[in-house]
Formats: sequence, C-alpha cells, structure tokens
Amino acid sequence: MDDQLDRRALNRATLARQLLLERSEMPVLDAVDHLVGLQAQEPLDPYLALWSRLDGFRPEELANLLEERRVVRIALMRSTVHLVTAEDCLAVRPLVQPVLDAELTRYRDLRGVDVDAVLAFARELVAERPRSGRQLRAALAERFPADDTADLAYACRNLLAFVQVPPRGVWGRSSQVVSTTAEAWLGRPLEPKPSLDELVMRYLAAFGPATVADVATWSRLTGLRDVVERLRTRLRTFRDERGRELFDLPDSPRPDPDKPAPPRFLPEYDNALLSHSDRSRFVSEEQRRAFSRVDGRIKGTVLNDGFVFGVWQRRPDGALVVSYPERATKRALAAVAAEGRRLLRLLAQDDRTADVSFLRID
Repeated sequence: MDDQLDRRALNRATLARQLLLERSEMPVLDAVDHLVGLQAQEPLDPYLALWSRLDGFRPEELANLLEERRVVRIALMRSTVHLVTAEDCLAVRPLVQPVLDAELTRYRDLRGVDVDAVLAFARELVAERPRSGRQLRAALAERFPADDTADLAYACRNLLAFVQVPPRGVWGRSSQVVSTTAEAWLGRPLEPKPSLDELVMRYLAAFGPATVADVATWSRLTGLRDVVERLRTRLRTFRDERGRELFDLPDSPRPDPDKPAPPRFLPEYDNALLSHSDRSRFVSEEQRRAFSRVDGRIKGTVLNDGFVFGVWQRRPDGALVVSYPERATKRALAAVAAEGRRLLRLLAQDDRTADVSFLRID
C-alpha cells in the first residue's frame, strides 16, 4: 500500500522543491532552470520570486542574464509569459505548441487565411529587427489587407516562438513588448525532438509530489496519464488524504511536516501557487473567497508557516499593506512584518520611511 501524505507533508515537500522552505545559495540561472521558469506576465514578478527563494539575490544578476540572452521571456505553460533559460525556451516551446494551437482555435477564425504565408512574412520581418505589436500589425495590414489584422497577429504570437526582448523585463527599466523569434534571438533552432517525459520529471522535481491532474494544470497539456504511466517504474507513489494517487521522484526531498517555514512574500503570479489542480496544500477555499474581497490592486501573496497567510499590496505612499482573513498571533504578525520590511528595502531602496501595516479582512 502507498504511504499517505497529508496536507502539511505535501506543503513542506513542495516548499522544499520551490526553494521556499529556506533560501537557497543556488546560482540564479540554476534556480530558473530548476523551477522550469518563472511566471512573468508582470515584468518584475520573476525578481520578487527569486528574491524570496535565493540567499543574497541581487536583481541585476537576473537583469544581466536577460540582456545576455541566457534567459528569455516567452509564452509557454498555460500560454502565459514565462521567464526561462535559453535552453528551456528551445526545448519546452515545441512541447506546449498544442496548448497554443487550442487557444488560437478558441479565440480566432483563420478560415480562408494563408497562414503559412503570414508566418513566413512575419518571421522574416521580426528577424530583421524586433517589432512591437503595433509595428507588426501595421506591416501585416499592408501585406495582407483582406484579412483581419488582429487575427493574423494572434496567429503569429501563437504559431511562432516569439520572445519578448530587453529592455522589457529588465529591473529598473520599463518598455513596451517588442518581439522577435527565439531562433533569431538565440541563434539556434527549436529542439527538434524534445522530451515530454523529461518535462514531466522536471515538473515533479520542482512541484511534486503531484497527481496527473496537477501536471495537466501546470502545463495545460492533455494525454498526460499515458506519460506518467510510462514513467511509473522510475517514480515513487503516495496517496493524499482523499486517496488520490501522487507521483514523485524517489530521491526528492520530503521534509518533516513540522519543519519551520519562515514567512515569504510571493509576487502577484507565482507558479508555486498556480501549478496544482488541488491547491489545498497552500490555501483553503475559505481563504480564497476571503481574499476576493480585498480592495485595490493585489501585488502578491504572503506565506506564513508554509501556508497562505494573506495578500500584500503597496499604497501610493510606498507603505506595504498585508490583508489577512484569520486570527494571527503577535509572533506571526511580527515575523511577517520583518519579512515585509526586507521586501520594502528591495522595492524602495531610496525610501527608508515606508513600513508594513496590517488589515484584517472582515
């Protein structure tokens, strides 16, 4: 019979894989590789994610990797923008093409469009120099006047491996999205025979233990049951409290469920909280409903003792406000406040007056 892992055991195991149980000394590029990329819809989210995970992290380290083309910003898992290593850009992008195909079919009607001609034109255009969305649409409208320009641009986004080039995503700078193809930017072709088996194994190393549904939620790929069954002899299995089968790498860390987990501030989008079908290892359904009542722009999530404690946002005056729905001890509030002040020093290095405050959600 498979061993059972309760909610707290799953929490600690995933925290350890996510480098959130204790900050790691792993180099920045190695961390991006281990995590199979970072959510990056918000340009600065990867910096906050790595600051919470790496000891002594400096934003300029990641910015330099982006400018050196060793990491890139590209739509991957769930068709959302991720910051990944150059190698993962070339290997993972072909694997998630079915997700991008399905999204394109769902939202755009390309009947009657010579898609191959559109892609060939766009590929050459952006290889010449990266283009903004407006520039791409203008060129497509001139070359294909009978077709819907928005549809054509969407097809290019989903069918070509578009990467967003710096200064987009560089710490301390702002820029509109300007794109070219991964092949043009990196000077290498996409991987012709990428391994879905290897991707699933890497998911388990970063997010496990997990169900097949969890892997599907992270990637939005279908047919993963066959992949996991093919890998079964290389995996260890468990059961959760509801009897569902969990898969894991045999030697991955599964810490003592009582191991302390210090407070962590996560960005608005963080894969640690988005990559499981059942998110109860981090947050309860009651908490999620409570957070939906928070006014204003939520910037991220606060973990305490490994579980979601609250959500955080910065006011116009620079103060950091943590909203939380349940009773908290003075010790917990003090620990969260101390970590919040460290975050403020990262976000506002020239402002020593801002502080952390708390708001109880009714």
